[in-house]
Amino acid sequence: MPSQTDVRIEERIRRRVLTLPAGLQAHIARAQDVARELAPFHQVDPERAALGILAHDVARAMPGVELLEQAARFRLPVDAVDEMVPMLLHGPVGAEILRVEDGLAAHDSERDIYQAVYWHTTYHPYLVDDLGKVVFLADKLDPNKRKRLPHQPEIMELAVENLDAAILEFLTRQVGDLTKRGHSVHPMMLEARDSLRARQSLSAALGG
Repeated sequence: MPSQTDVRIEERIRRRVLTLPAGLQAHIARAQDVARELAPFHQVDPERAALGILAHDVARAMPGVELLEQAARFRLPVDAVDEMVPMLLHGPVGAEILRVEDGLAAHDSERDIYQAVYWHTTYHPYLVDDLGKVVFLADKLDPNKRKRLPHQPEIMELAVENLDAAILEFLTRQVGDLTKRGHSVHPMMLEARDSLRARQSLSAALGG
């Protein structure tokens, strides 16, 4: 059961989402369905996962110049790859807008939503809990992204069993695809992939 603070914040987020382009609103609705389906396999509250998805793209429609301006306003770290592809900043910028303007993460009980929104683009190897992992994957598993991400079925199959394994598979494929096409890869995405890979290797060595 969400707290009263959560209810008020959800209302604010919902109002923001209603101002987004129709296509983005449709993506959010589809990703919420995926989040609700995936969450119970990992003891994550489906409606809280859906709230994370509701919030994740509040800054997605911002032009690149505005994202860079907002990042400067919030004093966010901006990498060279962010400068080349400002769209990568829509997670951190969105999280900060929700924090500063709507009060998200004012309490420890909301920190998970903040982190889920902040890291849903590049991921982070240490700051994302299971709710954030569900949000990260549900965003990528929107059925309408199937043409761009043809390996969705394999990712979903892994996600039901092991969130980390599914995220590692996604990141490995994504890094490979970006590299193949000559695009720069965000350092945090590389760090996340390498960290998950190291943990997987350690677990295998220990018989886990």
